[in-house]
Amino acid sequence: MLSYQVEAFGKPLAQVLRETPVPTGTEVVVKVGSCGVCHSDVHLHDGYFDLGGGNRLDMSRAMQLPRTLGHEIAGTVVALGPQATGVKIGDKRVVFPWIGCGQCSVCAGGQEHLCSNPQSLGVNRDGGFADHVIVPHPRVLLAYDPLSEAEACTLACSGLTAYSALRKVDNVGPTDPLLIIGAGGVGLSGIRLAREVLGVAPIVAEIDKSKWEMARSAGAADVIDPSAEGAGKALFKATGGGVAAAIDFVGAASSFAFGFGALRKAGKLVSVGLIGGATSIVPAMVSMRAVSIVGSYVGSLQELAELLDIARAGKLPPMPVSIRPLADASESLDALRAGRVHGRTILQP
Repeated sequence: MLSYQVEAFGKPLAQVLRETPVPTGTEVVVKVGSCGVCHSDVHLHDGYFDLGGGNRLDMSRAMQLPRTLGHEIAGTVVALGPQATGVKIGDKRVVFPWIGCGQCSVCAGGQEHLCSNPQSLGVNRDGGFADHVIVPHPRVLLAYDPLSEAEACTLACSGLTAYSALRKVDNVGPTDPLLIIGAGGVGLSGIRLAREVLGVAPIVAEIDKSKWEMARSAGAADVIDPSAEGAGKALFKATGGGVAAAIDFVGAASSFAFGFGALRKAGKLVSVGLIGGATSIVPAMVSMRAVSIVGSYVGSLQELAELLDIARAGKLPPMPVSIRPLADASESLDALRAGRVHGRTILQP
């Protein structure tokens, strides 16, 4: 079994050869065909998330090294533990990676992606930057045909994160303005899904103009530069007093502030991105404008099943992807860190 692992935070991934795992109990071994590279992989590789003001969320306790990254996984079932039922050898599946403990009330409520004792692939367990991955239970393996394997794997995080965030927007009708901030991998998924989930074409705020055409192709009604002078005031005027909802797929201090400032009264800001930083909020303005701020982190197994139904029905514009060999895992992380990736990079063994 070949894998590329984090052996020291911030250092190039190490190529590791070891015995291919033999599944026990309900475990399933999946031969990885495609694995997406996510921006959270960059943070995990660095070993921290930026909290702003010089503060960091240290990942050294949550992610024990060495660890194989990669949580957007699609491939083929090649081995089954004696208690693994519901799939068979040769089945092609996408893997739901946000696995919980299975014992707590959060997991019992169908929200295992928010479990306090997570078993997430690529974070708490070895993931898909490898040619094989061991999955703890077949219930997290979902069929994706007739989608391509490369497209299917992106739905496990990029697509799922966007879908779950859009589902939290409950105050947008067909004529209400929706703002999506960021046209990176997750943002593009949100743009692609907005019309299907909410029935509206979003306004997209993206500072990188090289991404504007992709945003339009994905379904944006308009694209603006949030860093341009007077951009917030112009958006507020053009929408007749602000947007009904804004979804921040960037998660920087500036993007959060722009989304919050763009809200109309009773508007909702859904915070998704994890780039980092901190910004201030005036509590009185939250109250006087009756706005709400909601966090959204990846999504549930049920939401992934719903998203796959939408995608398998052919209702989504294609996601721009670039295919790279698994050996380019470190270089792919560096390219994403430097902002050189448009769409999604897919690693294939």
